[in-house]
Amino acid sequence: MKSILLFLGLCIAQISYGQEIATLKYKGGGDWYSNPTALPNLIAFANQNIKTKLSAKENEVEPDSPEIFDFPYVYMTGHGNVFFSENDVENLRKYLLSGGFLHIDDNYGLNEYIYKELEKLFPEKELEELPQSHPIFSSYYKFPNGLPKIHEHDGKPAQAFGIYENDRLLLLYTYESDLGNGWEDKNIHNDPEETRQKALKMGANILYYIFTR
Repeated sequence: MKSILLFLGLCIAQISYGQEIATLKYKGGGDWYSNPTALPNLIAFANQNIKTKLSAKENEVEPDSPEIFDFPYVYMTGHGNVFFSENDVENLRKYLLSGGFLHIDDNYGLNEYIYKELEKLFPEKELEELPQSHPIFSSYYKFPNGLPKIHEHDGKPAQAFGIYENDRLLLLYTYESDLGNGWEDKNIHNDPEETRQKALKMGANILYYIFTR
């Protein structure tokens, strides 16, 4: 209980001075560094449109680093293999149960690897699909149909899954949506502006949900 209160106290204090968020630098060989312009663009959009006070500083954090506790939101993406060591699992689990939030955004190819690592992280829990009525889809902008589809890969619908501790969502897995590609600079993927806006608004919803839950 003390660790949760301490974490939340730090978050509240830091938001006033420019809270920082980070990208997860994981092991296994997958390209954790893909979508390099995604978070900077999301931060700029959120600060302008939903009045967050996020720092523009670009941060990378490893799963076993004590520095992960400095970030209320950690973003994970990529196309390839993922591996969490015992130290990674212990630290990540403690981070999430203490109030942190991990957003895993499949950039196409991550799905076949991530499930076995999540089983190591929370063997007693399962990913649950978020219903369209979940507040993360209406925390600021309204998405009555749930997670928006940004990029086509296998023709599957976009889905959002979560892991909970009691009623708190502590991990979000966005699948077949590719939000991060929609957050990137327009000239990288040449997405229509309407599509980019959907991705940025959904990203802003996630941040708003985290900071106001």
